[in-house]
Amino acid sequence: MKNLKITVNGITYDVQVEEADGSSVSAAPAAPAAAAPAPAAAPKKAAPAAGGEAVSSPMPGTIINVPVKAGQAVKAGEVLVILEAMKMENEIKAPKDATVISVNVTKGESVDTGTLLVTLG
Repeated sequence: MKNLKITVNGITYDVQVEEADGSSVSAAPAAPAAAAPAPAAAPKKAAPAAGGEAVSSPMPGTIINVPVKAGQAVKAGEVLVILEAMKMENEIKAPKDATVISVNVTKGESVDTGTLLVTLG
């Protein structure tokens, strides 16, 4: 049997694992760690440009296309970013007629819920 320490979500567990065809497995919280786990990071790029309206990611996923550029005029409902989440392509659209002040993500980038995607002005 092997004794292992595994940390999940900042909690350390002492785990015993039996190799091959054994049937014994147990897990119990380990003694508290000397250092507290680091707090969760705030969503990346969370502040919009001054005077702009933030368009943030409604869910975690991967950016698969950004068809707009800074300085471009967009109409309400126009696609700003295409986000893949749970094997589905989600179009993130402009909430109103505006001008794109900044594009804060790139194709292939992974984002979390609340990540700033585009700033409109």
